[in-house]
Amino acid sequence: MAGRGTPATQALTKARAGFTVHEYEHDPASGSYGLEAAQALGVPPERVFKTLVAQVDGALHVAVVPVTGDLDLKALAAAVGKKRASMADPTLAERTTGYVRGGISPLGQRKRLPTVVDASAETFETVFVSAGRRGLEVEVSPADLTRLTAATVAPIAAAG
Repeated sequence: MAGRGTPATQALTKARAGFTVHEYEHDPASGSYGLEAAQALGVPPERVFKTLVAQVDGALHVAVVPVTGDLDLKALAAAVGKKRASMADPTLAERTTGYVRGGISPLGQRKRLPTVVDASAETFETVFVSAGRRGLEVEVSPADLTRLTAATVAPIAAAG
């Protein structure tokens, strides 16, 4: 990590945002990247957010939701003033963002996509999101996350 970082950490550094990088040993057998991160880092899973890519009326959008829940696709579509949403093809998500599944960060993406952050993020001083690869999380304030991704904040998470 020293020196280079990932596109996500580089974006945070360039924006002079306050953040902390947390690294842990990723287990390839883990069933949930986000829950694995919460456990490995010893933080409540409600503070760890996953980055999902969805098709909303044919256009790709990013949804950032707690790992303890699921993405409410109808709520995502409504949050951006559209009608329908579905999960994007994982290969398309990887190609568009420049990150691999399980390591997609809402920050520093190859192509900046419209982003919606779940409103629950605002209840925490800091949240954890992928720093751009499996086994690497970045802790950042919800305000900086929203600002740097030009995100809309809306209730888009459904109970898991």
